[in-house]
Amino acid sequence: MTHTTDWNESAGLRVKLAYAGTGMRDMIFAELPAHYQIFASPDVQQLDEYLAEQSILSMPDIILAEVDEAGETMKFVERIKKNSLFKQMLIVLVTERHDPELKAKAIKLKVNDLYAMPINLMHLRERLNFLVNFKLIKPTLSELSKKVDTTYTLPPGKRAMDVILSSMALLCLSPILVVVALAVKFGSKGPIIYKSKRVGTGYKVFDFYKFRSMRSDADQLLAKLSVENNQYAAEGDGTKTASFVKIKNDPRITKLGAFLRSTSIDELPQLINILKGDMSIVGNRPLPVYEAEMLTSNEWAMRFLGPAGLTGLWQVTKRGKDDMSERERKKLDNFYAQNYSLLLDMKIILSTIPALFQKEKV
Repeated sequence: MTHTTDWNESAGLRVKLAYAGTGMRDMIFAELPAHYQIFASPDVQQLDEYLAEQSILSMPDIILAEVDEAGETMKFVERIKKNSLFKQMLIVLVTERHDPELKAKAIKLKVNDLYAMPINLMHLRERLNFLVNFKLIKPTLSELSKKVDTTYTLPPGKRAMDVILSSMALLCLSPILVVVALAVKFGSKGPIIYKSKRVGTGYKVFDFYKFRSMRSDADQLLAKLSVENNQYAAEGDGTKTASFVKIKNDPRITKLGAFLRSTSIDELPQLINILKGDMSIVGNRPLPVYEAEMLTSNEWAMRFLGPAGLTGLWQVTKRGKDDMSERERKKLDNFYAQNYSLLLDMKIILSTIPALFQKEKV
C-alpha cells in the first residue's frame, strides 16, 4: 500500500520515506511530520521491488524498516549497501527486542540508527529530521565545513605557542620516539604509526597519528566491542546509540600498547599534527568519524567550533574515571569551545602531566 501526505512547500522541504513492516507502522506514522511522503510496504521484499522501479531522482531520502526474526531485513540492508545507487541512502531500523548481535551487525553495516522497543517516538522523529537536513546540507562529513558557517580562526598567540612547543618537544623527545618506533615494529605485526580519520575544528577531517597500540585487526573488532563493552552505552536505556565509545580492558591492545597508553606515549606522533596545523596543543579531542556523526545535532555541535587539541579540559578533569558520563564529557568540550583562552590553556597544560598516568585501563 502507498500512503502519501502533502508536501510542505512553504518550508521548501520534501522528504521521501520508504517503510517496510507492519508491527510498529501505525504508531510510527502517527508521529511523522506532515511534510513526509511515505511509501509503505509490509516487508522488505516489496520494498525491494519498489526501489527497483525508482530512478536516481525519485529515490527515497530515508529507508525505515522493521527488523524481522528471519533476518531478511539485515540481508536487504547488506545487499543495497553494495549498490552505489544507494550510497547516500539514509537507513534507520526499528526492532521489538534488544539484541547486542543485531546492534553490532547494524554498526558494521553503517546503518544510520537502530531503535529498540520501547521507542521514544519524539526522539525518532527528531533524529529523522536531523538526518535529512544534514544530508541536504552536505552528503559527506568532510564537506561540512564548506557548507555550514563554522568560521574559526586560531588566535596568532595560540598558533605561535603550538609551533614553538611542538617543535621543541619533537626535538627533545626524538630519542624516545626512535626507541618506541623500533619497539612497536618488532613487538607485533602491523605499521608503526596508526593513522585514522578524525574530525576536528569546523568538522575538518584529517589523518590523525598515533603509535600503534592495538592488534592489526582492531578496527574489525570495534563493532562487536562497542556494543558489548562500551562504558558509555551502559548509561542509556538502550533506545539510542551512545555518541562516544570507551572500552574498558580493551582486548585489542597489545602488551606494549598498554604501557604506551597508560603513559600517553602513544599520543606523541600528534605533535606532527600540531606542527601541521591540524590541531592545537590544547583543545577538544578530534573524534573518529563515527563518533562525530553522532554529535552534529543540537547543542553538541558547539564542541567543533573551538580548537581541536592534544590535551584538554576533559583529559585533566575526567579522563579514566568510572564516574565520567557521556553528558559530562560533552559539557566539558562545549565549555572549552566557548571559553578557551591562553590563560586557561596554560592551566590545562600544567595539569596534564599528572593526568597522563591513568588508573583505569580505558
